[in-house]
Amino acid sequence: MEKVIILDFGSQTTQLIGRRLRELNTYCEIVPYNKFPADDASVIGVILSGSPFSVNDAEAFKPDLSAIRGRYPILGICYGAQYLAYSSGGKVEKGDSREYGRAMLTPILADPLLTNVQPDSQVWMSHGDTITGVPDKFQIIAQTQDVPCAAYRIIGEPTWGVQFHPEVFHTTVGTTILDNFLQLCGAKKDWTPANFIELTIHELREKLGDDKVILALSGGVDSSVSAVLLNKAIGKNLTCIFVDNGLLRKNEFEKVLEDYAHLGLNVLGIDAKEYFYRELAGVKEPERKRKIIGKGFIDIFDREAAKLHDIRWLAQGTIYPDIIESLSITGMTIKSHHNVGGLPEKMHLKLVEPLRLLFKDEVRRVGRELGMKEHLIKRHPFPGPGLGVRILGDVTPEKVRILQDADDIFISGLREWGLYDDVWQAGVILLPVQSVGVMGDERTYENAVALRAVTSADAMTADWAHLPYDFLAKISNEIINKVRGVNRVVYDVSSKPPSTIEWE
Repeated sequence: MEKVIILDFGSQTTQLIGRRLRELNTYCEIVPYNKFPADDASVIGVILSGSPFSVNDAEAFKPDLSAIRGRYPILGICYGAQYLAYSSGGKVEKGDSREYGRAMLTPILADPLLTNVQPDSQVWMSHGDTITGVPDKFQIIAQTQDVPCAAYRIIGEPTWGVQFHPEVFHTTVGTTILDNFLQLCGAKKDWTPANFIELTIHELREKLGDDKVILALSGGVDSSVSAVLLNKAIGKNLTCIFVDNGLLRKNEFEKVLEDYAHLGLNVLGIDAKEYFYRELAGVKEPERKRKIIGKGFIDIFDREAAKLHDIRWLAQGTIYPDIIESLSITGMTIKSHHNVGGLPEKMHLKLVEPLRLLFKDEVRRVGRELGMKEHLIKRHPFPGPGLGVRILGDVTPEKVRILQDADDIFISGLREWGLYDDVWQAGVILLPVQSVGVMGDERTYENAVALRAVTSADAMTADWAHLPYDFLAKISNEIINKVRGVNRVVYDVSSKPPSTIEWE
């Protein structure tokens, strides 16, 4: 399978490069800047990502690129472009002013990388350094008002560099430029959901044979699509386990089991509410809650798996961002994922991850191709620890009841008003405070809840959803009137960064 290799120098937008290429039906892999694959027969091109470093920093990543330059088409982005110039004898210096945000790009030479890029096209800059001395054989092909060398090509080799970020949404010609680069790579653009399904089912049958597999279902799109793929590949040899930890949304356990029955999956539903409530009693610290919930899943899953016979494999809904974000490029892991390790080591099972090559939006496309119900595919992301991290402070069955009722009103309202699909993620947070209120002629002293809804493309950044005032007023009124124990509703208007989507 042909692929483009993206060498990751630590940029926060490296994943976006991969997503853009996949959207152009071209398979790509993101690898650390110094880990170019030894088996490179299928590589058709290379992209060098941005970086938090300056090429002049002592700790900057400076790999030897001599083995790939001239051998593959190369596109350097931001730091990648500067490093190509720097390592070729050029000069990269701090600019008079840091260029960040929108700029207008003007091509000054005809070049295939800039085909269909018009003068004054909007691009997104994010750099403090700029190329001030262009090496021999480097030819400037585009500029902005403040950057004389905004894009270049190297004469005599298929190498280009751009000092802006074509992968981000605000670069309006970004997809065009990346598509032009794929044309230069000779990409066939045959990476489609149907192609992936056919290939994956074949590979699963070859890999698993007649072995039996268990899969921990969460109700989310990743584990659900994994289950359907495995079911198509091995049928009755797949057993799925869905655990009710008492921290799911209202009636979610029953609804999800109904959905899985419709898909023809063999699912064991385990009611473990009392176990989790007992383990979480009195625990307030967020990380301790997460670890208790994670361990609880392992213990329950291990117990149920032990009742089955001849299980050889554990299946997980790991997706590509889980793998990437768990790699340390700059010496700092973005976040750890429960799917990357954990259960297999404890249970001594071999691991199978059907979706480990896919981004979230690709998982949804595959789900549609498999004929899954739309509400399963479009389901908002939901934290692994569930409502346990949306109850600030200790978890009790009564607090869960309050939060489930309030959350159900909010999520149902989003659906009724046609707002659900406009929001990336939404939920209610039960705050560890009480406030004074008046209901009828009585003074109350009850709980406050916060509504949280964000818009995003990939959860790397997120903005608070600008929901209609009439909707928020209706939801607030309904929660206060119908949810016993709540007398105040607030709306969270913070974005990520600096905040996170979840409160814990």
